[in-house]
Amino acid sequence: MLLKTFKEIGIEKHFIKKLDEQGITVPTPIQEKTIPHLLTGKDVIAKAQTGTGKTLAFLLPILQKIDVDKSEVQGLIITPTRELAIQITKEAEKLLPNGVNVLAVYGGQDVAAQAHKLKGRAHLVVATPGRLLDHVRRETITLVNVNHVVLDEVDQMLEAGFLTDVTDILQQTPEDRQTSAFSATISNQVTSLSNKYLTHPEKITVKSESVTLSEVKQLVYETTDRAKQDTLLKIMSEHRPYLAVIFCRTKRRAKKLNDSLLRHGFEADELHGDLSQAKREKVMKRFREAKIQYLVATDVAARGLDVEGITHVFNYDVPQDSESYIHRIGRTGRAGGKGLAITFIAAKDRQALREIEKGIGEKLHRRTLDTLSPKKEDDRPGSNKPKRSSKRRRK
Repeated sequence: MLLKTFKEIGIEKHFIKKLDEQGITVPTPIQEKTIPHLLTGKDVIAKAQTGTGKTLAFLLPILQKIDVDKSEVQGLIITPTRELAIQITKEAEKLLPNGVNVLAVYGGQDVAAQAHKLKGRAHLVVATPGRLLDHVRRETITLVNVNHVVLDEVDQMLEAGFLTDVTDILQQTPEDRQTSAFSATISNQVTSLSNKYLTHPEKITVKSESVTLSEVKQLVYETTDRAKQDTLLKIMSEHRPYLAVIFCRTKRRAKKLNDSLLRHGFEADELHGDLSQAKREKVMKRFREAKIQYLVATDVAARGLDVEGITHVFNYDVPQDSESYIHRIGRTGRAGGKGLAITFIAAKDRQALREIEKGIGEKLHRRTLDTLSPKKEDDRPGSNKPKRSSKRRRK
């Protein structure tokens, strides 16, 4: 079957040229399935993982419909985290037609400064729920002319307790707006929200297999809770990853593990919800520049994390389900690179691992620490043994 072009699914020349400049020439399955419906004004609920191209799937139709002559907010994208709001805004800025303005609105920034920018004719707003409601209540933003609302990573928003905020926001927008929801999982909460606020939505699913994980080698190390940290330290000392993300279940565990890595001389830092926005942005900047090699993160803080060059993902704590597992390990093995995902399990985690294996349709290779040796190459991403220096920088 021949792949459709962006032109064939209704994208205008200006955007096709911008996409071509970024090396994007063919729509992904989620873009091909979603964009035509959004361009015709239909509501959409789409199930798709990070890495499938969903951001462009909702950005392109919104930007294409904006009327530059109207100095009002016409498009609204609501997202669970500040990092994701910033990332989506940067993607939008690469595509903007002349005269169209986009603004990110999230906590940690000066409210007055944001309010001033909102008066500067923002046509598209990308926001976290709490800060957006703050502006609505201060009357520094009005949503009465919004014609398209996107709920991105809606499952994570609801899990993070934003249901009331999201419903309050939707009630501030016109009833005849177009609404689209993008979610990695379609939970009962997501279904209930869509039934209430979406009108006869087109239901679109891009299966997990569409997320390319063929370049990620997946291993499981059997250990105990007591020995888990020592196991991680030994594997990290053996592999010396270029860039690695280490996922922990809670903010407390992430902080405790990061402190231990620092004591052992690793270039590490933590990313979780207790950090100020300024600190989080500083951490991400240092990680992208490879000034730190190990990022210890919680799931919500790392949602939407897209950094070039991540070679390893460590599931220090077992993910809650197969969808979370796919999201985590999808941080590595991108853009043609090789990646390695290592999950640590204790006896109590075996049932959770079986559920993950059932969900991904694959049995993962088991390892124990005694399989690790300086000459063993099959546990590493790619075929070249990484250098041992902890001070390497990306070229």
